[in-house]
Amino acid sequence: MRIIGLMSGTSLDGIDAALVNVIGTGYDIDVTLVRAKTVAYEEELRSQLLQICAGHPRSIETLATLDDAVADTFAQAALDLAQGESIDLIASHGQTVYHRPPTDEALGYSLQIGRGARIADRTRRPTVSNFRAADIALGGQGAPLVPPVDACLLSHRHHDRCVQNLGGIGNVAYLPAWDRQQQQHFPAAIQGWDTGPANVLIDWAVSDFSNGLHTYDDDGQWAAQGNAHLPLVQQWLSHPFFTQRPPKSTGRELFGADYARACWHQAQALDLSEADFLASLTEFTVASIEQGYRQFLPTLPQEVLLCGGGSRNGYLRQRLQARLPEMALLTTDQAGLHADYKEAIAFAVLGFWHWHGFPGNLPAVTGARALCPLGELNPPRGQ
Repeated sequence: MRIIGLMSGTSLDGIDAALVNVIGTGYDIDVTLVRAKTVAYEEELRSQLLQICAGHPRSIETLATLDDAVADTFAQAALDLAQGESIDLIASHGQTVYHRPPTDEALGYSLQIGRGARIADRTRRPTVSNFRAADIALGGQGAPLVPPVDACLLSHRHHDRCVQNLGGIGNVAYLPAWDRQQQQHFPAAIQGWDTGPANVLIDWAVSDFSNGLHTYDDDGQWAAQGNAHLPLVQQWLSHPFFTQRPPKSTGRELFGADYARACWHQAQALDLSEADFLASLTEFTVASIEQGYRQFLPTLPQEVLLCGGGSRNGYLRQRLQARLPEMALLTTDQAGLHADYKEAIAFAVLGFWHWHGFPGNLPAVTGARALCPLGELNPPRGQ
């Protein structure tokens, strides 16, 4: 099947669109990336999304209008990528604007806007969307959803790996050695969880310090000019999220603008410079990853494969390697999967599995009670 996967993450830095060809059945699949592109949000639309993610109240009418605007942007990204070719399916994650993990007393809740029905109507292609709902209905976190795809595409036959996504929020998939040609089922030891903030706090600081002129720390050059304040980093690591056992997920609701401002106030009280603060936030990201690995993994892997925007941050990678010296630090590019578009590719695969009625979640990762297909199919009008 020729499928376009669409994804926009916590950073809201744009829509990643990946056209892939998927062949096979179940977990025994091969995926070929045909082409991909990233489409930036218009600045006004991105500003509105950031305000909603920060908890600014909006009327239902305004939210509905925004929902359609996001869907139109996703649809146009798919049409531009298709270039008039025949596409069998679109699989769209949408834009998360609110995520509340489950508790012992209540199911979780996660809202992605950019509705699939609107994308299907605009593109005239069947569209799978709303991927998190089925897992949440079964008591799961609804996140992270990518680890089973990582297992299919990135597991190594002979040694263990971690796949570490460095988007706005970081998440990890722990992949024990697995030969899918010999074993039809995933190894029982597969794990995954959100590791905490990756770029979201760094991006906030860069945007605030530059008055919106820059939205990320290019290659970590700004942070590299400063010195991390390790006692402050350790204070941030005392947040209960980091000692909570997986399954777990998080987002801007916990580590958003308000949290970033509080961190900056603490840094100012210590007379830290802007560069020192960025170095400290970068150290916070890598320290939270290291702490999670050492605390929750059954054994440390031989390799860590990085993906997402943070995988292009040389200073962040340097600091992560310093904290995980016993592991080879690579990118998913080096394992044959494009680091910038891996998440979009993953949702194309989840759409493929939905189309064939195949389970897409992994209860060991999300905490759901059972396996289930993910997503809802939206056919174009008249079909």
